[in-house]
Amino acid sequence: MSPSADSRPPTDSPRGERALVRAIGQMISPSAGETPPRVPFGDDMAAVPGESRLLWTTDTLMDGVDFESGRHAWNAIGRKALAVSLSDCAAMAAQPIAALASVVLDERLSHADALELHRGIFELGQSYRCPLVGGDTNSWQHPTVISTTVLARVEIGANPVPRGGARGGDTLWISGPLGGSLLGRHLWFEPRIALARTIRDTLAPRAMMDISDGLVLDLSRMLENSGCGARLDRTALSNAIHADAQTMALEDARPALDHALYDGEDFELLIALTPLSNPDTARALGLIQIGEIVAGAADITLREADGRERALEIRGWEHFRA
Repeated sequence: MSPSADSRPPTDSPRGERALVRAIGQMISPSAGETPPRVPFGDDMAAVPGESRLLWTTDTLMDGVDFESGRHAWNAIGRKALAVSLSDCAAMAAQPIAALASVVLDERLSHADALELHRGIFELGQSYRCPLVGGDTNSWQHPTVISTTVLARVEIGANPVPRGGARGGDTLWISGPLGGSLLGRHLWFEPRIALARTIRDTLAPRAMMDISDGLVLDLSRMLENSGCGARLDRTALSNAIHADAQTMALEDARPALDHALYDGEDFELLIALTPLSNPDTARALGLIQIGEIVAGAADITLREADGRERALEIRGWEHFRA
């Protein structure tokens, strides 16, 4: 049944997750004279007021959107639910210390399946020194929804790495190849927590975030927060295409590069390094250079092998779309 006219948003009403987040940020931004938070609103984690070294993050996963309970084991689903929050900790080079899990269970779910969901969260938390310490449980006659919250700490003498610190002339790197994650990596990825802290300590990155919604869309978020543009290099990107992207390209006839640019759910790190950072050190850590930050620009371009450049469409996974 079509929604009533009264329930439809006005045709001129902004839509999309990014527009909503911007509006929320404006609503809760500090008033004149107030001390701004250590971590700006809209980053991968949020600062705990009055606690200079504590950060938190929260994520919500929905059956039919972020996982498919008809295809995926509940243990793997629970694991992913916590892993996405741990990946936020990696994005800011913070050490997770405790997790909460709140679930709204489908009434048709068995007790054993509900327990396996929580076992997946618990076991991954144990392996990353982030114990599951509590949460909330509800149920309804709809698909399952899982929300995880993680508290993390930045070591004394260190700072969280923001997503908004990139500057013109910086080089752009990723922590691993991208694309085709829906073949299974979106459930079984390893959050790059240890690698992120090594990057922070050895390369002093200006900006860092994890890639959850697609390289181009997440890069655009880094650039929006930094006030810059970016130029990606097609030749360099050839080293950044995952074998799963090649497999999916054979199945759906989309170019493998398109999968690497737009698929999302890779949960690799996107890093902006200063021109003074040692590229040999970055490569020794397994990082892959894919382009550079451009001052005074506001778009993302792709430099072809012949030197020509073209603007890339800013798209990827986004909630609350029209």
